[in-house]
Amino acid sequence: MDHIATHIPYLRRYGRALAGNQSAGDAYAAAVLEAMIADPESIPEAGAAKVALYRMFHTIWHSSGAPVDEEEKGIAVRAQKHLSKLALNSREALLLHALEEFTTEEVAEIIGVSQSEAEELIRIGQNELAAAARGSVLIIEDEPIIAMDLEGIVSDAGHRVFGVAQTRAEAVDIGTDGKPDLVLADIQLADDSSGIDAVNDLLKAHGDVPVIFITAFPERLLTGEKPEPAFLITKPFRPEQVLSAISQALFFSSTQTLKS
Repeated sequence: MDHIATHIPYLRRYGRALAGNQSAGDAYAAAVLEAMIADPESIPEAGAAKVALYRMFHTIWHSSGAPVDEEEKGIAVRAQKHLSKLALNSREALLLHALEEFTTEEVAEIIGVSQSEAEELIRIGQNELAAAARGSVLIIEDEPIIAMDLEGIVSDAGHRVFGVAQTRAEAVDIGTDGKPDLVLADIQLADDSSGIDAVNDLLKAHGDVPVIFITAFPERLLTGEKPEPAFLITKPFRPEQVLSAISQALFFSSTQTLKS
């Protein structure tokens, strides 16, 4: 089962991006594992494990009837109801391609459509989510070139750059002079301060604000041993990954905080 375990942290990431929070996303990932335990013959071979796991997830996700936990309240429920009006499979196809980096051929296999249909679903997902939410984005990134790249991605998509910070102190100073709609944060900052601590400081000041973490070492956060971010991008990133994560995150007001 080692070839399965390797992919589980990323399957959980995908689940959280769809559901908007850790507990709901993890529940779907757990359901995939339970299905394999109940039917050992469904356990895929190593070479096909990743696509097979996501295909099983997709089947369970849609067969459950409603991705929202009935105990959820407020903005999270309204967001999911809004997302349910989008074209069927468009958001899933977009996340699979942009966030999880599957090819269009693999996306087609996972969701059970032709490759041309998968390509169209990705395009529809990009357009629908881009038009659905706009906001101001605080960027916490200590590398100037990457920060400039992120500024361009954010601005070109129609969002406003709230500010750019290189350290925890700068992030708190900029981020409490008003309230950003979303925080895009690196983990390790210029003065060896923590982007996680900066985010927790901002959440204490503002309450719930959507957060996307960026890191070169996602496995350090995808451990299952403590609260994890609902949205996590791996460095080096592609523009479409950032845009997809921003669009998803702006639908959700509650963000899991991390303890460093």
